[in-house]
Amino acid sequence: MSVQSYAYIVVGGGLAGGSAVQEIRRRDKDGSVLLIGKERHLPYERPPLSKKLWTGQKQLQDVFLQDRPYYEANGIRLILADSVAIIDRAGKTVTTASGKEYGYGKLLLATGGIPKRLSIPGADLPDVVYYRYLDDYLKLRQQAGDGKRAVVIGGGFIGSEMACALSTAKAEVTMVFHGAYLCASLFPQELGEEITRQYQARGVRVLSGDAPAAIERDGPGYGVRTRGGQHVRADMVVVGVGIVPDVALAEAAGLRIGDGIEVDELLRTSDPHIYAAGDSALFSYLALGERRRVEHWDNAVTQGGWAGANMAGDALPYNYMPFFFSDLFQFGYEAVGDVDARLETFVDWRKENDTGVIYYLRDGKVRGAMMCNVWDKVPAACELIRRGERVTAQDLRGAIG
Repeated sequence: MSVQSYAYIVVGGGLAGGSAVQEIRRRDKDGSVLLIGKERHLPYERPPLSKKLWTGQKQLQDVFLQDRPYYEANGIRLILADSVAIIDRAGKTVTTASGKEYGYGKLLLATGGIPKRLSIPGADLPDVVYYRYLDDYLKLRQQAGDGKRAVVIGGGFIGSEMACALSTAKAEVTMVFHGAYLCASLFPQELGEEITRQYQARGVRVLSGDAPAAIERDGPGYGVRTRGGQHVRADMVVVGVGIVPDVALAEAAGLRIGDGIEVDELLRTSDPHIYAAGDSALFSYLALGERRRVEHWDNAVTQGGWAGANMAGDALPYNYMPFFFSDLFQFGYEAVGDVDARLETFVDWRKENDTGVIYYLRDGKVRGAMMCNVWDKVPAACELIRRGERVTAQDLRGAIG
C-alpha cells in the first residue's frame, strides 16, 4: 500500500502548530499540508482558558485561531484526537497512534508541554485537574460556581491565574504553594506580599510556605492534606505547578535534546528536514545571548509562524523577543526578557506595588522588564534589553514611561 505524502506535516494542534500552517499556506499556496493534533479541538489560544473566558470578555468561539471552513478552503488537512507515535527519519514518514502512516517533505514538531504531576497519594484520582487544555476549562466551568469549594495547588503563573478565575466565578478558593508569597519566582518580595494580601482581601485563603501531602476522596468531593497539618475540603482540585517539554517523540527519533528540542537560528532541529517551535523548542534567545525555552503565548504564536515561514522557503533567523502577560484581579502586567526574582531588581513605581516598571539586572545591565499596569511599552523594554549597556538607577527612572 502506498503511503500518502505531504509537502508539510505539522505535529501538534496547539497555538504553535496552528500558527505554522497559516504561515506555510501564506507562502506556499499549493504545497500539501497536514496537521496532526492530539486534542479533539481545532487549534486554539490558551491564555483565555485562565483569563477572559472566566470574565466573559471572550466567548468559547473566540479562542480558536480559525474556524473549520478556513482549513477546508486553504487545503489544510486536519487529523484531530490522534497523535504521532513514530518518526522514521530515513524514510521521512510518521506513524500515528491509530496506525496511519504519512510521508513528509518537511516536518514541524510543535508538541508543546505536559503538565507536571504531583507525586503524592491521590495525585491521580479521577477529576483532579492538571490545568492546561480546553477540556479542562470546559470541565471546571461546569463545576465552578457560587459556594463551590476549590483547592488550587501552585502559586506561580497558572496557579495564581486559576485562583483568580475561580474566585471570579464565586467559588471559595484555597491556594496551597511552597513559596512565601504568590509568583515568588517573578515578583520582588514587597510586590509579591502585596499581591498575596490582595488575594486574601478578596476571600482567597492562602496557605503559603506549605505543600500538599495527600489528596483523598471525601464523599463526592476531596480532602487535601498539607505538610503543614491543614486539611481542606473541596469540590474540585486544580493543579498548576508548571510543565515539562514534550520531547519523547523527538528523542525517540534521535534528534538532539537538551532542556527541550534543540534548534538552530532557523528553528531547524539536528535533522534539517525537521523543525521545532513553541513550548518544547530550545532556541537561541539572541537578545539574551543564551539558549532557552519560553512557555508563553507570544513565543508560541510567533515562533510557530516563523518556523512555518522558514519551512516554506524563508531563511530568517529567529531574533524575536517574546513577551508574556497576566491579569490577577486588578493587577495586570506585561513582561519581556529574563524576568527572574533571583536577579537584582530596580523598581520605578508611579504608585507603589501597583503601577510602574520593574527592571531585572545582571552585572548592571537590564535583562528583563515587567510593566505593571503600564501598557504598550514592550517595544521600549525590548530595545533597552537589546542594547546591553550598563545602566544606573538614574538612567532607569522614567526610562519606559
